[in-house]
Amino acid sequence: MCGSVACGSIGGEIVTAVQGAVEGASFEPGSYRDRDGRVLYGDSGRVFRALSARGFEQWQAIEQSTFWKQGLASGEIVGTRPIKADELATSGLDVSERWVGFLEHDRIPFISYPYEWTFGMLRDAALSQLTLLERALAEGFTLKDGTAYNTQWRGVQPTFIDVASFERWPVGIPWTGYRQFCQTFLYPLFLQAYKNVAFHPWLRGRLDGIAPEDFNNLCSWRDLFRRGVFVHSFLHAHLQSSRAIGNTDVRKSLSRDGLEAKMVLNTVGSLRRLVEKLKWKAARSTWSDYAPAYTDDDWTLKQQFVREALRQVAPAQVWDLGCNTGTFSRLAAEQAERVVALDGDHLAVEKLYQSLREESGSLAARRILPLVGNVVDSSPDLGWRGTERKSWAHRGKPDLVLALALVHHVVLGAGVPLAEFIDWLANLGGAVVLEFVDKEDPQARRVLHNRGDDDPDYSLEACVQGLKTRFGLVRQEPLTCGTRTLLFAQPR
Repeated sequence: MCGSVACGSIGGEIVTAVQGAVEGASFEPGSYRDRDGRVLYGDSGRVFRALSARGFEQWQAIEQSTFWKQGLASGEIVGTRPIKADELATSGLDVSERWVGFLEHDRIPFISYPYEWTFGMLRDAALSQLTLLERALAEGFTLKDGTAYNTQWRGVQPTFIDVASFERWPVGIPWTGYRQFCQTFLYPLFLQAYKNVAFHPWLRGRLDGIAPEDFNNLCSWRDLFRRGVFVHSFLHAHLQSSRAIGNTDVRKSLSRDGLEAKMVLNTVGSLRRLVEKLKWKAARSTWSDYAPAYTDDDWTLKQQFVREALRQVAPAQVWDLGCNTGTFSRLAAEQAERVVALDGDHLAVEKLYQSLREESGSLAARRILPLVGNVVDSSPDLGWRGTERKSWAHRGKPDLVLALALVHHVVLGAGVPLAEFIDWLANLGGAVVLEFVDKEDPQARRVLHNRGDDDPDYSLEACVQGLKTRFGLVRQEPLTCGTRTLLFAQPR
């Protein structure tokens, strides 16, 4: 199974991946779970998969199937092609005789995890995976996994990346990935749609997702009447804890007694229709309806300042921290190959995602990856030995960071010392466009309303000096409002 960053670590931007000397090759440390298909890295960021004899035999059958060819053509499955062992050698890799087949995968621009996705992203990833499963079942194949970590994103298009998860379907056996699907897709979606409770901390707190018994304990008796909850949560948890089930080899029993293929297909189709009907009805949030109070001149000046920074840096990758609904992420996408748009407001990022989905095929939709993330509580290294899920900085390095009207939230709101925030930006390694917001600004006063002004080191002068110390030359552009200043700094 992939079940982790295993296959989700297909990415040219993972520049600090742990290099494990496993049989002389540089294996992705999170791909240990699948003994038949390990992900490994070569020189120049190339990404490969080594297949065991069993895995290679399965692959040879799968690559001839119609669902596979359609998935590759549409981008629903990550670009994959077979290669010979000598091609691995030219990439600086030496693998053992245990591996008999080898594939090369297209690189995913930036790796993300389900606890960073919006409701719509999690829902669309679930539907994409179920659709692939239905097509595979119709041709006699199945997925041995059902985890959300088997999906990554190219802009706002979900892409399935655990190609070793496909295998021949022993007719009569139900989908073995069902429990994983419920834990990493269905229950988090239920939580957001039915309870309006954010699923992100639940998924980040337990990498295998929400267990059936745990989700069942979160439900009231009224919830049992909601679509799908009784069958997929209550009964699932009950059967899971049943002694009769616990003492039975279910797979052998089903293999002996069998299920009609049509019944399994109908079950998966019913699950897909259930997910399609799930909606998150959030009315508003703190920042999703925020309209910045800039004059027309200041707004034009701010856009020109950012465009000039983009022109000077010519970045391949931009991080827009505190992106809100993505105005400047879109501006960055006009020049940058990829833009990671991060904001802690789930609804604001969901609005950005949905607007990009409506523009399917546009430059912005192909280049912008919207993610839910808080700068002062960012995703850490998690999982086995802290290598299965990686922190932001361990997944890529931005060439340019946009931190527009963010500093007062981090320093005045969250209490992070200004010098430490600047140091963190510098350690990301790229240039920075920072919009400094003075304490007298209405938005800064709003942040300070319930906190009080206890930070004497927060000033434009201190910010400029900090940037000069950690970066070098700093360009300044005061806005006409008198309380905001745009700053541009490049690494030495």
